[in-house]
Amino acid sequence: MSRYSGPVCRQCRRENAKLFLKGDRCYTDKCAVERRNYAPGQHGQRRTKVSDYGIQLREKQKVKRTYGLQEKQFRLYFKKADRMKGVTGENLLMLLERRLDSIVYRLGFAVSRAQARTLVRHGHFQVNDRKVDIPSYLVRPNDVVSLREKSREIACINESLDSVMRRGVPSWVELERDAFKGSIKTLPVRSELTTPEFQEQLIVELYSK
Repeated sequence: MSRYSGPVCRQCRRENAKLFLKGDRCYTDKCAVERRNYAPGQHGQRRTKVSDYGIQLREKQKVKRTYGLQEKQFRLYFKKADRMKGVTGENLLMLLERRLDSIVYRLGFAVSRAQARTLVRHGHFQVNDRKVDIPSYLVRPNDVVSLREKSREIACINESLDSVMRRGVPSWVELERDAFKGSIKTLPVRSELTTPEFQEQLIVELYSK
């Protein structure tokens, strides 16, 4: 199945949560979740009883849509997280946060993960001075992610960096704005991943059936 290319605000409304898929718009009163806080479609305002399975499914969809993954990709990440030591749900979120497109977004080079994914695919970034154009590349602690010299005049990147304070830069990464680079100081702990809110244990329960 191809990647979803429709209105992303519908996805936020369907999950009844801000997934921050639209960049700076999500921080304004124009956000679709703020203006129409109900599911899309003609039956969106109906009250429906949701089963335990439905709650678990919606949580899985929320995480999957936030990181822009397809079902097969997401399941592979879950299997990898399940094989790792520690709590499976937390391992899953750590793997997703370590993706290069997610790191580019967290550092402020892009206003959304979708934009970050596009910029990475077009070869604008380096990891430890080596060009990497694979969005799913897993970054490690102490790795340095930098913008290539020829890409430093791109308007959307500079606009995103200028507005990065609105979103904030997580404490586990460090941005050097003037040098167009950032480093991963350490892997994030679960308490630092608060935007948006996830209940990863529901995903574990869903895949454990």
